[in-house]
Amino acid sequence: MIPAARRDCPGTDRRGTDRRGAGHAACHHGEILQGTFLDAAGNRCAGLVTLPMSGPGSRAEFTLRPGTPPEALTVRPGDRTKAARAAALAVEECARRLGQPPCGGELRISGDIPVGLGMGSSTSDVIAVIRAVADSYAMRLAPAAVARLAVRAELACDPLMLDARPVLFAQREGRVLEVLGRRLPPLVVVGCALGGGAPVDTLSLPARVHDDHDVRAFERLRVLLRRAVATGDAGLLGRVATASARRGQRVLCHPEFDALVGIARRLGAVGVQIAHSGAVAGLLLDPAVPGLRHRVRGCVRALESDGIPATRTFTTFPNCPNCPTSPNPPTSKESPSGPAHRGGHRPTGSDTPRRPARLPAL
Repeated sequence: MIPAARRDCPGTDRRGTDRRGAGHAACHHGEILQGTFLDAAGNRCAGLVTLPMSGPGSRAEFTLRPGTPPEALTVRPGDRTKAARAAALAVEECARRLGQPPCGGELRISGDIPVGLGMGSSTSDVIAVIRAVADSYAMRLAPAAVARLAVRAELACDPLMLDARPVLFAQREGRVLEVLGRRLPPLVVVGCALGGGAPVDTLSLPARVHDDHDVRAFERLRVLLRRAVATGDAGLLGRVATASARRGQRVLCHPEFDALVGIARRLGAVGVQIAHSGAVAGLLLDPAVPGLRHRVRGCVRALESDGIPATRTFTTFPNCPNCPTSPNPPTSKESPSGPAHRGGHRPTGSDTPRRPARLPAL
């Protein structure tokens, strides 16, 4: 018979030894702004502002095996090397906090985020794993701790461990450079995939060195984005996103980029956004402008006629009565999964190829 104290312990199975935890993380839809900025000390720092999106995500289940050596860690699928590193680091962190020796375990990962489009699939995997490991220890790690572990696991990460507030995030350091405001202006995003949706090998992209002129330009965009968020100005945000996309295009060189900008101009979109490390892109529409459904349908038709596959239409805000799709906004509450996370902070996103996936077409 299992002792009552052990029977009631979250994550403990029937034997009272193995402990199970679960974690979830959403993805994003590329960046609104990305470049090199100045931190509070005046030092240059790579940073980005992502466009949150609910829907696709990564899920992880971790079974902790107390008493086994730390290297006895199995991962399924076996090609998730960054997730495996994240699991080992999270076990070490949680065990240290509890004064216990680290041990092995079994990790299972599943998800439906397309890989290689720049939607944060690897970060989503890593965060889901860290949350699952913490849940197996009946713990919740603060977002800053999750970010620190995520950067150690994959060298750079997206701010998917935070809530949906727009932040300028130092992806290589795992820290917030600036909270830009409470929420993004209302936008409807008509998503698409450039390059036929083929994955982008970010490691093969040429490294771009930003000089003083570039940094000043990025800082001006930062100021404009801060103003757009503060005033809810969708048009100003669209200008910032388009300017950032043009700068990213210098490295990405998407052949359809000019067509995408042309569609935005013809059909009254406020701008375009792209993933700076992938192929996903979006036309940004102001929902306050009349004829939203007609404009969305026109954008989809124009994209298809130019050979750019449309993917998903979503919003940056809840309860849109005139939206052409049922919104599942990033500002809605999502559970990171597992008993240790229930009632806690909201989540907000793999490194090696998995089964190719496409965002559902309209």
